[in-house]
Amino acid sequence: MEIDGVFSGGGLKGLALVGACKVFEENGYIFKRTVGTSAGAIVAAMIAAGYTSKEMEEIMQKQNFPELLDARKTFLPLPFMKWLQLYWRMGLYQGTKLENWFSDILAEKGIYTFMDIPEGSLRIIVSDLTNGKLVVLPDDLEEYGLRPDFFPIARALRMSTSIPFFFEPVIMHSVAGDAVAVDGGVLSNFPLWVFNEPETGKNRPIIGMKLSHNPEEKKKAVIRNGLGLYEALFTTMKDAHDEKHVSKRLEKDVLFIPTDGISAVQFDLSDEQKLKLVTNGETAAKQFLRQWQQAPVNINSFFTQKV
Repeated sequence: MEIDGVFSGGGLKGLALVGACKVFEENGYIFKRTVGTSAGAIVAAMIAAGYTSKEMEEIMQKQNFPELLDARKTFLPLPFMKWLQLYWRMGLYQGTKLENWFSDILAEKGIYTFMDIPEGSLRIIVSDLTNGKLVVLPDDLEEYGLRPDFFPIARALRMSTSIPFFFEPVIMHSVAGDAVAVDGGVLSNFPLWVFNEPETGKNRPIIGMKLSHNPEEKKKAVIRNGLGLYEALFTTMKDAHDEKHVSKRLEKDVLFIPTDGISAVQFDLSDEQKLKLVTNGETAAKQFLRQWQQAPVNINSFFTQKV
């Protein structure tokens, strides 16, 4: 059965998405179109490139993620220099190694630009801070005077995964002027709305995979200091809009995957933690499918276009 997949952001917690995809694949589901933010964009791109869930899991399990954290070298190896770099470079890590990793993974399947995959099969969410707007790649590239057939998917992934202040933002050079691009999760961490448009032609179910508890089970934020306030502010900013959309429209088609105890920027995951995330995704997907397959289909709750 063909379906469209929407994958949320969540940093290294995205391993749970791979586990969930494995269960869907084993049950005969095929993702026709995918869209994702940050970690979800990585999974979406790998599916569009032709990777199986088993191949994705092997890649993620073998990768030493701390090796992808490339801090800039300084002449003075003093602790405060790191914060000066954060001020001037707007991020602790360059993100070059991360982008190269994306390039290598995609190249294994002969994928380089959006021209190399079926048209409409992949969309990646990015936040344009310069112009204050959400960007859907490759759809919106022409607004910047850029051609999708020449634009590297690895660069789009690098933009979507640029966690503010953690990775340096990507400067998107175009005829319309330079734009500072960061993690798509700043504006939409779970872009379920992308495929939710009425169209004529063949309809396919939209399945969303979100790295969080069901909104009804969500824990309240604990705010005791300025750091707690910033964390709660950022979480609310990236999740509130999407959760409102989910709760009112398509909650029955959303798979929620709890990932308690793992941070989005916890790059030093142990093998046991990686396996636990994959297992969490598998368990949540199995429970979801048992209920979803038995539920009556309401064709008016989702619309997708034929590719």
